[in-house]
Amino acid sequence: MTATTPRIVNCPTCGTTVKWTRANELRPFCSERCKLLDLGAWAAAEHKIPGDPVHDDLLSGELED
Repeated sequence: MTATTPRIVNCPTCGTTVKWTRANELRPFCSERCKLLDLGAWAAAEHKIPGDPVHDDLLSGELED
């Protein structure tokens, strides 16, 4: 087995560089604080996955019974 250099990524919340390794349980975040800030942003609908709102409404209507 050969040693590899860990991938370095930027924390999505603050931009700090982070090693992407199994030892870093918070990856891709640099800290628990950044992880919770990101979670809060999703909960507050500050982050969204792009899509077609008209198409999404049509499909969600089909799911309601």
